[in-house]
Amino acid sequence: MPIATVNPANGETLKTYEAMGEEELERRLQLAEATFRTYRTTPFAERARLMHRAAGLLDDIQQDIGRVMTTEMGKPIKQARAEAAKCAKAMRWYADHAEELLADEEPSEFDVKDSGASRVRVRYRPLGPVLAVMPWNFPVWQVIRFAAPALMAGNVGLLKHASNVPQTALFLEDLFHQAGYPEGCFQTLLIGSGAVDDILRDERVKAATLTGSEPAGRAVASTAGDMVKKTVLELGGSDPYVVMPSADLDRAAQIAVTARVQNNGQSCIAAKRFIVHTDVYDAFAERFVEGMKALKVGDPMEEDTDVGPLSSEQGRDDLEELVEDARRSGAEVLCGGHRLRRPELPGWYYPPTVLTGITREMRIHREEAFGPVATLYRASDLDEAVLIANDSPFGLSSNVWTRDETEVDRFVRDLEAGAVYVNGMTASHPAFPFGGVKRSGYGRELSGHGIREFCNITTVWHGA
Repeated sequence: MPIATVNPANGETLKTYEAMGEEELERRLQLAEATFRTYRTTPFAERARLMHRAAGLLDDIQQDIGRVMTTEMGKPIKQARAEAAKCAKAMRWYADHAEELLADEEPSEFDVKDSGASRVRVRYRPLGPVLAVMPWNFPVWQVIRFAAPALMAGNVGLLKHASNVPQTALFLEDLFHQAGYPEGCFQTLLIGSGAVDDILRDERVKAATLTGSEPAGRAVASTAGDMVKKTVLELGGSDPYVVMPSADLDRAAQIAVTARVQNNGQSCIAAKRFIVHTDVYDAFAERFVEGMKALKVGDPMEEDTDVGPLSSEQGRDDLEELVEDARRSGAEVLCGGHRLRRPELPGWYYPPTVLTGITREMRIHREEAFGPVATLYRASDLDEAVLIANDSPFGLSSNVWTRDETEVDRFVRDLEAGAVYVNGMTASHPAFPFGGVKRSGYGRELSGHGIREFCNITTVWHGA
C-alpha cells in the first residue's frame, strides 16, 4: 500500500511519500536509543511541563489538524476537532497524574519484616524505545493515548502510522518537537507494514503496542514473542448493545444511533450488535431505524454532516460484501443496504444500514462490520441476551440498558468484554483502563494500568 493522502470524499490522491530507507531508519533508531539514555532521568516536573506545552499547541491548531484528519480518512470535521480536544485533555491528565501513578510502592510492614528486609520498595522504571503501530480511524487519539503515558513514564516513542494518514503522522512528530521535547523522544517512521518486522526485531526497540486488525496483531505478537518483547494489542470489536424492558427506550434508541455511526461507523468500540428484549423489540427497532434514516450523509467538511465516507474503496467493498452475504442468507434490510450513487458524493460512501433476521451462519454475525451497518437481534430473556452478546470472537466493550440493578449485576458478571457501560455509550477516558479480551487483544491502555504497561516493575530489597 503506498504512503499517500487520498481524500475518501472524492478519491483524489493529494500527496505521496517515499518510504524511509535503511540509512534513515538506522539514524532514527540510534537517535531513539541515545535520547532514551538521558530522557529516562528527566524529572517528572520537566516531563509534565513539556506535555502541557504539547497539549496547548494542540489546542491552538485544533481546526488545522481537524481538517488534516478529515481530508485523510473522512471523519466529519466536527468529530475531528473533538478528537483533537480529547487528545489535549488526555495529555494534561497524564502530565498531572503520572508522578503519582508511578510513585514507589511500599509493601506492608509485616511483609517487609517477614522477608528479612529493613525496607522494600516497588519502583516503576521505563523500558526504552517503544514501537507503536497505529491505525487510521482515530489517527491522533490512538497515538496520543500511547504517547502521553509512554513519554510521561520516561520512554521514547517510534510511530509507524497507517499508510493513508502520513500527514497526520508527520504532524504528531512535529507537535512534540515544537513543544520542546528532545529530537529523539517521538519519531514518525514513514514505512510500509513490511518493514515492521525488522524494526521490532531490533534489540534497541524494547516493546510494541498495536491498535488495528486481528491479522496485524497476530503478526506483531508473533514477532514480539519470538524476541521475548512486551506487547499491548487492541484489535477488533463487535460490541453488543443490550436493551431490556425497563430501559428508557427513547434515550436508548437515540444513543444507539450515535453509538453505531460515530466516526462513520469505523470504530472498534462502536456498538454493532443490538440485542433487544422481545417485549420492547418492535418499539426500539422503530425508533432506531427512524434515527438512522434521519442522519445526513455528505461532505465531511460540512458542519452539519453526520456520516462521511468510509476511509477507502476497499473498506466500502468489504462492508458491502458483508451486507450482501447477509441478504442472500435471508437477512431483512430495514434501511440502507446499498452503496450511495449520488453525483455530488463521488467518494466511498455507504448509508446507515440496519439488518435484522441475523443467523449464526452469516458472516456479519462473526465478523466486524467496519462502517455504519447495525444488526438487530431479538432476545426472549436476559439469559438469551447474554448468550447472543457473548457469541462473538471479540470482547472489547459492551453496552447495557436497564434500570434493574439485579440485571446490571448479571450483565457485569457474565458479559465477556473489557468494559460494561450501563445506560450509556462506550467511550474512552484517560482515567479508566481500556482494552479487551478474546480476539480483541490483551493489555490495557489509559489510566494507571496503561502507563505501567511499558515499565520495568522493579523490586528493591534492603537487608536488615
